[in-house]
Amino acid sequence: MIFLKKKCLLLLACITLYANEILYFMPQENKQALNHLISLIHGAKENINISIYSFTNREIAKALRKSASRGVSVNIIYDKSSNYKNPSSTIGFLSKYKNIHTCLLEGQPSPNKKYNGLMHQKMAIIDRTVLIIGSANWSKSAFAQNYETLFMTSNPQSIRKALKNFSQMFSSCTPY
Repeated sequence: MIFLKKKCLLLLACITLYANEILYFMPQENKQALNHLISLIHGAKENINISIYSFTNREIAKALRKSASRGVSVNIIYDKSSNYKNPSSTIGFLSKYKNIHTCLLEGQPSPNKKYNGLMHQKMAIIDRTVLIIGSANWSKSAFAQNYETLFMTSNPQSIRKALKNFSQMFSSCTPY
């Protein structure tokens, strides 16, 4: 049964790559969205780049750890205010593993310089072939109760643009 489930998830991931784009609306499609995201993480061959405001979902964290243990390079930019000293955040769990690089990033300073904005993205780029964006933080509630969106595309122009943005942010973030 587990073999069949993994085979179905891999097939779903392959169909999405050939379909070019897929959009999930949660909570109606929460299980499909979460399973598809995890299957793409499990299928990664080289690298996974993530910028995420709030990341507390342990199931996704375990999938990333497993990919990193296979040699996949995982880079994660976390929002500083949402994750620094937050015991629910996955940053402490993931930062200790080989091939996983975590960092913290704030948004730009306000005009009066009294506070910084947020790094509010929810984005992942897998093997430079799939871009995942949407409103969903990687939390249990986002994939169970919230009204959220998760969009996956293999559009090369969108992926290049996202990689450029990710690289700029990653060069500015503070290692955890």
